[in-house]
Amino acid sequence: MTIKQLTLHAFQEFANGNLEPLRPLLHENFVEHSPGNPSGRDAFLEFIAKAPVAGAKLDLHRVIADDTHVVVHYLMTTPEATQSVVDIWRFENNQIVEHWDVVQPA
Repeated sequence: MTIKQLTLHAFQEFANGNLEPLRPLLHENFVEHSPGNPSGRDAFLEFIAKAPVAGAKLDLHRVIADDTHVVVHYLMTTPEATQSVVDIWRFENNQIVEHWDVVQPA
């Protein structure tokens, strides 16, 4: 499976409320670059399970991938707001080792 396919599968599962496909995809020492979000697989999964994105409607718009990075663009809708999100994931050996994101009102 390519890193793009791995990301799409995990995104679709997460959008359906299932966090478990993210566990093997995230490296144990995964680095999160978004201020206020924790690094490390277990800390990040615990954080994301309680974050607004976990209960949001996610509307995928595009996925761009090369050999080491996958970029995902989607709309995230919660009862409070709709935001446009771009996630950038860096992979090593089919695991995510780094993440950056950009979030803005849609």
